[in-house]
Amino acid sequence: MSKKDAFTKPDHREIIDDFAKEISSRKTEGSKPSKEVIYFRQEHVNGIERKVYLVPIELLRYRKDNGRIKSDILSYEKLHEPLQESSKDAQGIIKKYIKGKDPELTKILKSSILHSGQREAAIITCDGFLINGNRRKLALEELSPNNDKYTWMKVVILPGKDDPGGPPTLLEIEQIENRYQLQSEGKAEYYKFDRALSIRSKIKMGMKLEDQLRDDPSFINLPPKEFMKKVKEYQEEYLEPLKCIDRYLEHLGRSGLYDTVSKGISDKEGRWQAFLDYYKVYKKINSERHRISLGLEEDEIGDVEDIAFKIIRKRDFHNLPKVHSIMRELPKWLGDKHAKKELFKLLDVDIELPKKECFDDNGNEFDERKKDQLWSAKHQETLISKVKNAKRLYDNEKEKENPLTLLEAALKKLEHEKMIPETVKFPEIPRAMQLTREIKDVADKLESEFYHLNKKLKKLEDKFNQKNNKT
Repeated sequence: MSKKDAFTKPDHREIIDDFAKEISSRKTEGSKPSKEVIYFRQEHVNGIERKVYLVPIELLRYRKDNGRIKSDILSYEKLHEPLQESSKDAQGIIKKYIKGKDPELTKILKSSILHSGQREAAIITCDGFLINGNRRKLALEELSPNNDKYTWMKVVILPGKDDPGGPPTLLEIEQIENRYQLQSEGKAEYYKFDRALSIRSKIKMGMKLEDQLRDDPSFINLPPKEFMKKVKEYQEEYLEPLKCIDRYLEHLGRSGLYDTVSKGISDKEGRWQAFLDYYKVYKKINSERHRISLGLEEDEIGDVEDIAFKIIRKRDFHNLPKVHSIMRELPKWLGDKHAKKELFKLLDVDIELPKKECFDDNGNEFDERKKDQLWSAKHQETLISKVKNAKRLYDNEKEKENPLTLLEAALKKLEHEKMIPETVKFPEIPRAMQLTREIKDVADKLESEFYHLNKKLKKLEDKFNQKNNKT
């Protein structure tokens, strides 16, 4: 086997024969046999129906590659070892994460099952691993001690080794999950952070972002241009903020520990929205045009990111807006030289917590979230005061803004040392000429307005002088 082949992920997931045999021997069609069309291969397009079976819930197993708990699983495996889905211990860990991911939705689902039963069949591999229906299994497990009818689950079983078409490939499993993930009825909505991780995981598996979005019914009839606009939106709302998170975790020396960023939509310490807003800052400071308008140098990009990451890590700022709102204001503050000077004092704050402060009195190392709290408490006074000062200085400067100061600032920008026409790239020269004309048009209009105002002022002065002369 070549080195390349040795590291290639197999196309098909390994079927556990003993599990498959037990599913086959204990499945039943129930008293009212039924069929369903599922989103598998082209069966939903061709209207091909598959039988719905009842299978004991103890034979069904949670699948770790579940998009809704992606951040938890990735963090666990980074800290410990890859989870072996077939083991009892792994099933317990996966269940814990599913249970902790928005328990209110589990409560709602339980009420729905009690009222109307299982309206839709789950989809499982032939050896019992759930592709969709993980939360339903959890709900049934919690209901079953009080009623035996909840010890069975309605499922459609995907083909096995000897069935027509053969078992699903890993990519096909991702496609099934993606298709059902976009059908929200009766299912938990994905938290955007886990959604981002799930999207990226599917891309790595070979499922392009475009292919994932084509499974969304709301995008099916979009013209190509509008569809590609949606693809770009998803890139910027999910994947780009995720890149910022990866840099943040690497900056803190905890690459891959995604649960330290957020554990879910109800996580009070979650930072996903802050990174979504920080990405917009990052995009701006990496644009030469925007960077010049803010008065930032290219070699200050890393400094701005370091400052932003420290603010995001602190997260809570007493008597200040929430951290994601601070990220939205950051470009404005950076554009003010006095506010910027205060923010840049945060570069002196050490992002590292001294080793001796990472352990309790018994020598046990604190988890990463506890370290965040300790770091935040240690640098709280500096972090809060500098951010408050930056906001205050910007607000004060903003109050001073008037037409004259704005004109002086505009002239200063036009006379900037980097305003050298020869440095403009050839394809951008027409745009530069257009902007110059627009600036001239606005300047001419303003000059005309000021001219007429000045004319009115002179008339008032003449009238006033004539009146004084008569008296």
